[in-house]
Amino acid sequence: MTVAAITVENLTKTYGDVHAVRGVDFHVEEGEVFALLGPNGAGKSTSVEILEGHRKRSGGVVDVLGFDPETGGREFRDRIGVVLQETVVEKELTVLEAIQFHGDPYSKRRDAEELIEIVGLEEKTTA
Repeated sequence: MTVAAITVENLTKTYGDVHAVRGVDFHVEEGEVFALLGPNGAGKSTSVEILEGHRKRSGGVVDVLGFDPETGGREFRDRIGVVLQETVVEKELTVLEAIQFHGDPYSKRRDAEELIEIVGLEEKTTA
């Protein structure tokens, strides 16, 4: 028997009178490949942001790896990974600052300076 990696029941997200997500249900088993497909404005990004814990849902039940993304905190964030469609790094940040900024939500296993050294970019630390 497989363990559910993600369970979503009657997920809703509203902004005033606008329903961005309405009554979505799905179940993803551990190891299963899953995709959300739909036209622009269908609520795909909003749903994924709810699963990540970056956006609060208006209703429904969400369980990701045994956690409620809204209350799972650092322990939850340490267990998930997300590959974004687009990633923007602020041009004002140095390489060191960008690594520190993007690692901040997670329990860091390695220091930013150590990571820069591992990949051989010491001369770019302040770039």
